[in-house]
Amino acid sequence: MADEATQELSVTPDATAGGATHVADEVVEKIAVAAARSVPGVAELGGDVARFFNAVLDRVGLDQVGDARRGCTAHVTNGAAVVNLVIVIDGGHPVPQVTDGVRVAVTSAVEAYGLRVDEINIKVDDVALGGPVVPSA
Repeated sequence: MADEATQELSVTPDATAGGATHVADEVVEKIAVAAARSVPGVAELGGDVARFFNAVLDRVGLDQVGDARRGCTAHVTNGAAVVNLVIVIDGGHPVPQVTDGVRVAVTSAVEAYGLRVDEINIKVDDVALGGPVVPSA
């Protein structure tokens, strides 16, 4: 009799729960930074102050603090992202070539996560000539 009281429910592939999905701005920032770093000619991300504080953190052994989103802000609204990046380019690389590469890489990476990219604004804050980037403070 116990078997008669047990009823199996069939799950159909079309059954989907409702609700909303929100992707946090910080998630898009991390994706955009990783994509921008992969572009040849991008030496570093972040403005002078951010790079200065990162250099200090590096010296005291906290080299991973703040790196994931440094140099990027993003805002996500209704599945569309606006991304703002601050980059340092390697000397000898044409700015338009590097910034176009960054836009392509960031757009591709963010769209791979199911979002639309409305805008990517890039500020070239510095150029790295020769050795490692040493921010002034």
